[in-house]
Amino acid sequence: MLCSARKLISHAQGATRETLDAVPMRMDAVLYEIVVMGEAARRLSQEVRAVHPEVPWRDIIGMRSVVTHGCDQIDDDELWQDIELDLPELIRKIEAILGSK
Repeated sequence: MLCSARKLISHAQGATRETLDAVPMRMDAVLYEIVVMGEAARRLSQEVRAVHPEVPWRDIIGMRSVVTHGCDQIDDDELWQDIELDLPELIRKIEAILGSK
């Protein structure tokens, strides 16, 4: 998850909300990393997720489902907010979890 989150931010680097989808390959890469993150979160045990309620597991898994099953339902504003605001915080949380092991 951490690797995918970092890649996602890297793929979006230099883009804005308005230009994110201007380069189809960039948008494909962003969406792919969302799917990878969601799949990784989904595969974690309920016990692991319960120990770390600070991570929005359900939201991550839900976003994966939207990208996988409802690409036409992706809200560009929400996606940009996730990239710009939520992902940096998620990365910090995952780093803290991994650092505590």
